[in-house]
Amino acid sequence: MLALVIITGLLAFASSKPCVTEGSNSELLLTLNRNLVRSLESPEGLPNPSVHLALRLSHHHNQAKETDHLNKLKNELHNDIQTSLSNSKTVTGTMALYSLALKSSCYDLNTISFTANDKSETLLTHLKRQMEQEKYHIAFSHRPLTNYYQYSLGVLALCVSGIRVNNHVSHKLIKAAENEHFRHGETESIDTYAMAGMALQCVKNSGSYAHNAEELDLTLNKIKQKLLASRRSDGHIGNEFSTGLAVQALLAMGSEVGDCSVSMEAMRTAARSNTYHNPMAISQTLPALQRKTYLSVKTLDCLNEDADTLVLERVDPTVVLPSETKVKVMVEVVTASGAAAAYSVDVPKGSSLLEALELLERKNVGFTFQKESSLWGPFLSVVNGEQARQSDRRYWHLSSDGTALTEGVGDFKINATQKITIKNTSY
Repeated sequence: MLALVIITGLLAFASSKPCVTEGSNSELLLTLNRNLVRSLESPEGLPNPSVHLALRLSHHHNQAKETDHLNKLKNELHNDIQTSLSNSKTVTGTMALYSLALKSSCYDLNTISFTANDKSETLLTHLKRQMEQEKYHIAFSHRPLTNYYQYSLGVLALCVSGIRVNNHVSHKLIKAAENEHFRHGETESIDTYAMAGMALQCVKNSGSYAHNAEELDLTLNKIKQKLLASRRSDGHIGNEFSTGLAVQALLAMGSEVGDCSVSMEAMRTAARSNTYHNPMAISQTLPALQRKTYLSVKTLDCLNEDADTLVLERVDPTVVLPSETKVKVMVEVVTASGAAAAYSVDVPKGSSLLEALELLERKNVGFTFQKESSLWGPFLSVVNGEQARQSDRRYWHLSSDGTALTEGVGDFKINATQKITIKNTSY
């Protein structure tokens, strides 16, 4: 019976047809596209390679804005990666996204180099070395130096750039998927399954994996079924912010119409309600809504593009006054040892969680925190003097009234009295 199930699954996988959707929804896509271009004007943080990637995969372009952002990537992000390499830090995910962003602009990756240990080598050579280091860490510690999401991004970036991925590197990802090692804390990471699916599909398409073709097919089918099994009743896969990558993966793996049309509509509904206001969220959602995936970068030729079909209208800045309505926020901090401390603060309704924590800190009641930046926005790194470091496989898990937050501290809004729990958690 098991053999029959496996054979049936493989036949379904092999005979699948690409996802298609009806209706243009062109105005919605244009709005998301314009919002993404406007995000380039933000002075905060480093230029985002994921945003550039989404803009390049789009049907509509603003050539001047894209060229300016490409130059910022080659300067500001490049220098940040160089600093990390000089300090012997592992930056697999950032380097992979940087590669994909440059590739999406048809930039010659062989002209981009970094220096480490007084030796200058190309971007892709450095990425291959990072992947080898990740692979060895998995062999001895049963997990990557970073995480399997970044590991998958590395495989994908090398493959899309035409670099043959080491069979042993691919095999580590296959075994991790087989053994369901894609987790974040206590929950499965749909983002990681999606990125691994795209990476392994690229490896399959390249024909370079000579280790065990049947095992690769079985793993791809398992990832596809895992994504479909994670689809909620409203169509989202995992949550609103993982659906974009999940649909990209289903598209890349050639899913049938029924496998993704409901999720496509769920994303459109969320977009109309302004759920995707974070540029990173838009950058993962927009390609999926346009039936593009990160694998599409491999075949981009940057020719005959509609160079200036994405015109931005002048938007007058709006001043949002704080609400006069106050809501109470209870904040519980749980350290790695399990010790807990409780606080409370009244904040204007509609405040972000970050603003609420800043107000609490200013009360001088013993609560302190530090934050760091990421492509998704700020995240908590130190709370009440205690660190939750990636190198220690720990992070500050945020929940509201017992439900894990799907947005970061800068995006989550406080609209009612609630209890926020900040817990030092391992993963």
